[in-house]
Amino acid sequence: MLATIISLASGALGGNLAGSLLKNYSMGTLWNSIVGIIGGGLGSYVLGSISPELGSAAVSGSMDVASLLASVASGGVGGGVLMVIIGLIKKAMK
Repeated sequence: MLATIISLASGALGGNLAGSLLKNYSMGTLWNSIVGIIGGGLGSYVLGSISPELGSAAVSGSMDVASLLASVASGGVGGGVLMVIIGLIKKAMK
């Protein structure tokens, strides 16, 4: 449970960080956070699919450094990537 919360929070941070670095694709703080949270959840799911060892460590709720770093990294990257993808789609629709 803790790993999921960390992934979602990291996703929100990743979405906002990507939005602040890429102003053209930013959707505002609220939407960057919402899309980042969704991306953080998807990122942790993808990490669990790619690397079952890290995925199972993150799901088990263990407090070791590897699972915490995996949760932060997968959430942050997933949130940032999904925010940029949604930003690109939004910009293309204009």
